[in-house]
Amino acid sequence: MAGINLFGWPIAAAGGAFGAAALGHMLLGEPARPILERVTLRVPALPPELDGLRIGHLTDSHLGFRYSEANLAWGIAQMQRERPDLIVFTGDIVTHHWAIPDVPRLLRGLEAPLGVYAVPGNHDHWEGLADLHAALTLANIPLLLNEHRHLSWNGGDLWLIGIDDVWDGRPSLRQALRGVPAHGFKLLLSHAPDIAESAAHAGIHVQLSGHTHGGHLRLPLLGPFTLPRYGKRYVIGEYQVDGLTLYVSRGLGGAPLRLLCPPEATIITLRCC
Repeated sequence: MAGINLFGWPIAAAGGAFGAAALGHMLLGEPARPILERVTLRVPALPPELDGLRIGHLTDSHLGFRYSEANLAWGIAQMQRERPDLIVFTGDIVTHHWAIPDVPRLLRGLEAPLGVYAVPGNHDHWEGLADLHAALTLANIPLLLNEHRHLSWNGGDLWLIGIDDVWDGRPSLRQALRGVPAHGFKLLLSHAPDIAESAAHAGIHVQLSGHTHGGHLRLPLLGPFTLPRYGKRYVIGEYQVDGLTLYVSRGLGGAPLRLLCPPEATIITLRCC
């Protein structure tokens, strides 16, 4: 028995069991348990008529990954239950090209009084944007590529701006804003959040983004474990950027590995300050 620590093995065994449980949670638990976030954004420039406007925000379903279809179906069910005034999808709908034919079936149930709109993410470009665009058309969801829509709600005017992805697309705020009144209230959809400074300088009031997945693993004292290009400055939640209000969602999918960073669908309410 010399050299054997009879008291150390229970500690080692407990540590191993804890590690296995934590890994199981990161792989099998948290990625499959999305939550509905209710967020109030207070925007000084919001016209009084738009006070209380509710926006359903979905992003980063990454169809083709494990849990992605189930999480997206859950997110759509939340939108159907909550019935927001406007629904937006900020990119990375798919991760694999073979999932694109499923898009019309999965998204056709999305409806909102002001419409449902999408912008592309980097994975959508990589897997075939033309095919995804066609699939979204079948689901009656316009894909905004450096363009805008004029929406009216409760007597107020809203300009919805959608730009191409900054990573592998050809984003142009100037083109998207062509014809938009300088003093109009502008809501930007951009997959990547890190264009917020440019958006603020272009007169955007609110920006909704995804892309980061919140960092996937949010380690105590260390913060997010992994961050993509164009998603390193603004990672999760609400930010104020030079007068612009930015919200970055953790998204519904991505690689099935999460810790303290569950997938989300979001109901955003705009309020005057």
